[in-house]
Amino acid sequence: MGKVIALANQKGGVGKTTTTINLAASLAVLDQKVLIIDADPQANSTSGFGFDVKNIQSSIYECIVDEVDAKKVVLKTEISNLHIIPSHIDLVGAEIEMLNMPNREKVLKRAIEQIKDEYDFIFIDCSPSLGLITVNSLTAADSVIIPVQCEYFALEGLGKLLNTIKIIQNRLNPELAIEGFLLTMYDSRLNLSNQVYEEVKRHFQEMVFNTIIQRNVKLSEAPSYGKPVVLYDASSKGAINHMNLAREILQRNSMTKMSDDEKIIQY
Repeated sequence: MGKVIALANQKGGVGKTTTTINLAASLAVLDQKVLIIDADPQANSTSGFGFDVKNIQSSIYECIVDEVDAKKVVLKTEISNLHIIPSHIDLVGAEIEMLNMPNREKVLKRAIEQIKDEYDFIFIDCSPSLGLITVNSLTAADSVIIPVQCEYFALEGLGKLLNTIKIIQNRLNPELAIEGFLLTMYDSRLNLSNQVYEEVKRHFQEMVFNTIIQRNVKLSEAPSYGKPVVLYDASSKGAINHMNLAREILQRNSMTKMSDDEKIIQY
């Protein structure tokens, strides 16, 4: 049965979608069977794999609102082990349509259960809000990765997210765990990046991933070509960082042992 991991932070621009796309692709390259669920109306995970959002016929919206079987909505990507349930702008209105549904916080969980056994990992790319779709995502998830941008105000809003996670643990999903805090957009030339790293590490200690995602031109360019960075430039820092993150997640979940030449590179 696949592990469901949500990527959440109500602060926008912290690297949720970039991490979702590239972590999923890296795990797929490492022979894991992976599914991405694009639960953000902006549909950046969908377009990041080269799909034209305007031509999407069925999306996560249909799974949530019309109870369409998730298996019928899955699209294949260029990487054989990696599939995606796309998003669509219609998802913006889904929260209103869900208001009168019974157990409205568990609609996404029911959709995922139809397909969970077919994958090793399922990643949910959450929207930058703490609305009903994000609550659904956290209720459906086994754990959550929280990307934290290495910039000023990095910790701003994290308290609200952690409080939301605590409420969901108490009321909807007692099994929900924090997979880890992931530092993104790290620039070793800036004192600020190092200060943010130290502050996050001091606050959350072992919950912080050893892998740090550095600022990288290739990582920024890859979505415009509709490819994850491992296909766009496998030798780039962005690709290496995400491959290290994939290995670290496998190790944390006791799914592999790292050889000496695969040790996490910490910058």
